Amino acid sequence: MNASHTPGPMPSEAEARPARLTVGVVGAGRVGPALAAALKLAGHRPVAASAVSDRSRRRAADLLPGVPLVEPAEVLARADLVLLTVPDDALPGLIAGLAETGAVRPGQLIVHTSGRYGTGVLDPALRAGALPLALHPAMTFTGTAVDVQRLAGCSFGVTAPQELRMAAEALVIEMGGEPEWIGEAARPLYHAGLAIGANHLVTLVAQSMELLRAAGVEEPGRMLGPLLGAALDNALRSGDGALTGPVARGDAGTVTAHLEELRKHSPQAVASYLAMARATADRALANGMLKPERAEALLDVLADGDAR
Repeated sequence: MNASHTPGPMPSEAEARPARLTVGVVGAGRVGPALAAALKLAGHRPVAASAVSDRSRRRAADLLPGVPLVEPAEVLARADLVLLTVPDDALPGLIAGLAETGAVRPGQLIVHTSGRYGTGVLDPALRAGALPLALHPAMTFTGTAVDVQRLAGCSFGVTAPQELRMAAEALVIEMGGEPEWIGEAARPLYHAGLAIGANHLVTLVAQSMELLRAAGVEEPGRMLGPLLGAALDNALRSGDGALTGPVARGDAGTVTAHLEELRKHSPQAVASYLAMARATADRALANGMLKPERAEALLDVLADGDAR
């Protein structure tokens, strides 16, 4: 008969789930440290990061305390999973340089977070035996700990070889995200869609706040918050069906007044107003919201807008 024994204390979750991969970050901008911190919460172990500016060094210290800052080649030497989180234009040269110097190891997971590129840009690392993944979080980052929380439910644009799809999916889920598969050839179009929605939104909101402030509104952010929140919610639910305002209604006189005031007080905003008004008019016409007979005068105003 087997001897009985009294079980010891149950291990903590962290003890029961030891780190599975060592993680390195090349480029301690806003994205890399947050992703590495999220992977740490999932049981992986950040071991090295590279940073150039004082700001990036502080960011790495805040989000990855105790992780040494070393040169990029040394990051690859220490890590099983390497996050390349550098600007898009710097990525091809970085990968080529690391591969040429022998820094890439066979079997090493090399992950970039660029929205523009798929895995093709990682071909030099692939030829060196690495496992290439493109994992782009569709999120705006602040460079602070709040980014780790925002990854919960965040969509990731994922491109990976067929044999690595399960690994890519697992990493995204461990970071709290949701994988969305993007074809290699579709990456630039995918990224353009995100840039129009997120990057241009910031510019439009900033311009709107400036105009309201010039009109005497003391707290334009407080005024815009509920309006923009409702507009965004409506747009996500209904698409073009959420269009409203003078352009969608064909109010040529109101648009003329807008342009006159912008030329007086914010001439730099005229071009963006005209561009967005023309795009809005086209969409409103296409979905039948703006009737052709109402559109003629409006389109004349918009066509003449640049000439004044």
